[in-house]
Amino acid sequence: MSASNWKFATSFKNQFWNWRTIAQLVFLAIAIACSILAWNTLARNMRSSGLAISFDFLSDPASFDIADSPFPYKASDSYTRALQVGLINSLKAIAVSIISATLVGVTVGVSRLSNNWLLKQIARIYVEILRNTPLLLQLFFWYSAIFLTLPSASDRISLGFATLAKDGITIAALKTTLSSEFCALVLGLTMFSSAFIAEIVRGGILSVAKGQTEAAKALGMNNFQTMQKIILPQALRVIIPSLTSQYVNIAKNSSLAIAIGYTDIYRIASTTINQTGRPVNVILIIMGTYLAISLTISASMNLLNRQFQIVER
Repeated sequence: MSASNWKFATSFKNQFWNWRTIAQLVFLAIAIACSILAWNTLARNMRSSGLAISFDFLSDPASFDIADSPFPYKASDSYTRALQVGLINSLKAIAVSIISATLVGVTVGVSRLSNNWLLKQIARIYVEILRNTPLLLQLFFWYSAIFLTLPSASDRISLGFATLAKDGITIAALKTTLSSEFCALVLGLTMFSSAFIAEIVRGGILSVAKGQTEAAKALGMNNFQTMQKIILPQALRVIIPSLTSQYVNIAKNSSLAIAIGYTDIYRIASTTINQTGRPVNVILIIMGTYLAISLTISASMNLLNRQFQIVER
């Protein structure tokens, strides 16, 4: 073996068998062993109870109605189709909440840095109240104190572009009715999450050097142009990583919809558990669903984050 090949082999061996690599391999082996042990224990306990890790029950008739279904569904349909209805409802609530929470959060975050004292204090009170009260309590408030106090369908309140009633909000332009449960869930998630997003935005803006603002003013830009073209594009490098966590939290917190009766995937899964007596099987489905949603959000935000990072030459 030549001297260069020997040097390469020695370097590779030293690099591979350093303590960091060994620690990672040991941790991976322990994680795999624990996973296998947990799965075998689960399977053994279920067999001793006369159950099995099988999902054949998903083809059985669900035998329950779903009021807020985005596509045709009847009680004779399978549990699989019922869970699909819940999944679409969950994704709809998550998507709308993420968009609305972002818009409100950015607005409140910028307002917290405003030179207007009144606007700044209103934004501060908004953040402190919503960030320091439980989301579940807020959902109960919006649903019971706002939507359940609306008049019945025969006495709808007309706003021109929409009508309000106890059964929901009807948007004339879209020719659709949003149920009170959906509106309360979206409103609760939006208000609660926007308070955290506002602080993230405020911190991101403050991370941009003051010289950037002074340079923009020297070029004749007004405050809106400075924020839009100079400050926010640079602040996004700091904002997006923290924003990812909030978006994932919105997805996970949407499971609280069961408290106000919205038919998301968690509520339908709970009904499925009660009827089939397969709690472990259904919980595995729910865990996998929320894991897939969270990983999809994280992956999408990571791709977006790469677009705003500074590439060193």
